Amino acid sequence: MTSYVLTVSCQSTRGIVAAISGYLAEQGCNIVDSSQFDDLHTGQFFMRVSFISEEGAAQAKLEKGFVAVAEKFGMNWNLYDAAQRMKVLLMVSRFGHCLNDLLYRWKIGALPIDIVGVVSNHFDYQKVVVNHDIPFHHIKVTKENKPEAEARIMDLVEQTGTELIVLARYMQVLSDDMCRKMSGKIINIHHSFLPSFKGANPYKQAFERGVKLIGATAHYVTADLDEGPIIEQDVARITHAQSAEDYVSIGRDVESQVLARAIHAHIHHRTFINGNRTVVFPASPGSYASERMG
Repeated sequence: MTSYVLTVSCQSTRGIVAAISGYLAEQGCNIVDSSQFDDLHTGQFFMRVSFISEEGAAQAKLEKGFVAVAEKFGMNWNLYDAAQRMKVLLMVSRFGHCLNDLLYRWKIGALPIDIVGVVSNHFDYQKVVVNHDIPFHHIKVTKENKPEAEARIMDLVEQTGTELIVLARYMQVLSDDMCRKMSGKIINIHHSFLPSFKGANPYKQAFERGVKLIGATAHYVTADLDEGPIIEQDVARITHAQSAEDYVSIGRDVESQVLARAIHAHIHHRTFINGNRTVVFPASPGSYASERMG
């Protein structure tokens, strides 16, 4: 048996679910998990179907037969082999908590991806990355060489077949051109539950203001800095007895967990960009535990 994931988005109308389930039944496929959402504000319909081909039907055959269904409803759709791991390029600067967390989850199998490389504008984590038998690429970024640096990154993306870039606390602003080229394929982690504290040392600023909640947001990267469609968020409660150092430590833990869950959702094709927002379907039975590990 072969497991597949079908994702569909289109204008909402009657008969979509029946057409999809009917087609899969005709092909000898068994649906094991299905999620759908009808956005009443935009009129858009989103659906994710996980199914098993009990007859071992080839992906190309299933795709060819589904074209007629897709054309009837004007669908944007993709069919994925569930066993195929997504190729991911990690990028980091000098804060390594998210990188180390992702490497650990990847090593124990909690994050089923193929890490094709790690890019950094510093050498701080070269040894850590190389010790994991992962290619490390140092690409220095300055005001003068930024276009050339991004060109090198995009060359890496092409050479490695990268399907997703993860900014694991990569502290360089990407150009509008790169954001457009990789639209929907770059995920960033941001301390956006501290919206009033911009610039350096946001946790120190939060400490000085006595905030009671800190948190993090993982989002898709767009040309609008830290304003892309949100994938995942979480918060941690703070008390008056905790220090600025505690804020940093707790904040790093939240950032790591939120980023890992966002990546998990993306690689399992549970996310759909819906204008400035996202539709994120819940994890299938048996997969959520791996998101919460660590």
